Amino acid sequence: MPTLTWALITGEYPPQPGGVSDYTRLLARALAELGDEVHVWAPACPGPQPRDRGVEIHRLPGHFGPRALRILGQALDRLPRSCRILVQYVPHSFGFKAMNLFFCWWLSRRHRDDVGVMFHEVFFPLVWRQPLSHKVLGVVTRLMAALMIRAGKRLFVSIPAWEPFLRQLGASSRPITYLPIPSNLPAVVPDEQAKEVRERIAPCSDALILGHFSTFGSQISEMLAAIVPPLLAADARRVGLLLGRGSKAFGRALADKHPYLKERIQVSGELSASALAAHLAACDLLLQPYPDGISSRRTSAMSGLALGRPMVTTQGDLTEIIWQETAAVALAPANSPELIMAEAEALLADAGRRIELGHRAAALYEQRFSWSRTVRTLRDQ
Repeated sequence: MPTLTWALITGEYPPQPGGVSDYTRLLARALAELGDEVHVWAPACPGPQPRDRGVEIHRLPGHFGPRALRILGQALDRLPRSCRILVQYVPHSFGFKAMNLFFCWWLSRRHRDDVGVMFHEVFFPLVWRQPLSHKVLGVVTRLMAALMIRAGKRLFVSIPAWEPFLRQLGASSRPITYLPIPSNLPAVVPDEQAKEVRERIAPCSDALILGHFSTFGSQISEMLAAIVPPLLAADARRVGLLLGRGSKAFGRALADKHPYLKERIQVSGELSASALAAHLAACDLLLQPYPDGISSRRTSAMSGLALGRPMVTTQGDLTEIIWQETAAVALAPANSPELIMAEAEALLADAGRRIELGHRAAALYEQRFSWSRTVRTLRDQ
């Protein structure tokens, strides 16, 4: 396999938190493990810098303003012409309050054949009944996306739903490759680690652990508040395990509103990737509702899928057809707490079906969403 040189350009990279930050680091490591030479350009930030073999990190001053772009341009010009440039694109990650038109214009004028753009998101929603500032943001981010389309020879999307938008903005006949977002947690957890977590969270041997992993944004929290208390109240053996940033605040709010469940709501706060994976692996069932439906850009769902955990989730506007075709998760409409709970109750009553669903989840992840598939797709372009 021939080795390649990569230049990854990203608006966030560890120790900065964020999904794109984690994704870019794991991508850099996966490419380096194949023997590729990997360079990452990201904004400067305080804290301990990652040290991954084969990955060289270059920190830029400011946030992709003129000075940073001058430095970046000079650095890219020193790399071999065969170097593959890959931009991790999310409008807000490049600063200037998500309106860095200058960066997009600068990249579109470089006229190199080796620029790829990975669209994690495309633009800010533009709705008639919204504040003027949001309308301006919606228009500007569309202009930015159009310039990024012009800049990229190779275009990638995290979910198929982004493709029609790119077509409308100028990619009418360009090839667009679907590149799902893999899990940013370990896909394998030793049995003893999961067992240790389980015994600590729920000492009773017949306990059923209902887990959820997210950053507990307002819409997801609202959905969880409607389904978690009734599910826990229905059976004294059930324990709720809340994982991720924001879990402590949400857990406190839930316990304050439902004090009779206080002892059966466990929260993790922020944990290392390996500890998070062990906690997910300890769950009997994952509850992962999303207001726009499950999609392959939801790394919280991917983490459970990779570990082979049975999952109840939601179907919405961004849900790809693969979730219905493979039946690797239990689906319910995003706007129906009652049907979400009904799916959960059916699985909690049937251990055999939970095991079967977990096997399907792990198989689907390995075949369609794993890091090995992501790297293979990128290198074959």
